[in-house]
Amino acid sequence: MPVNSELLEILVCPETKQRVTEASAETLENLNAEIAAGRLRNRGGEALSKPIAEGLIREDGKVLYPVDDGIPVMLIEESVALG
Repeated sequence: MPVNSELLEILVCPETKQRVTEASAETLENLNAEIAAGRLRNRGGEALSKPIAEGLIREDGKVLYPVDDGIPVMLIEESVALG
């Protein structure tokens, strides 16, 4: 379930207050390959075990916040560092 467009307009990164946009299919595919290989951890240090179906990327492209069943999880420790 995609994030509501009105909600997306007001969401910002809780850490830097930068805007967020929906992650591309390619980004999600790359992250899910890392999850499948057991190499991806969130910023809280927890290993991710289930694929990420949706995510929001911070404007600078350095952090992804997962979306769980249409609900953005905007917690710094649940986010994933990119790159």
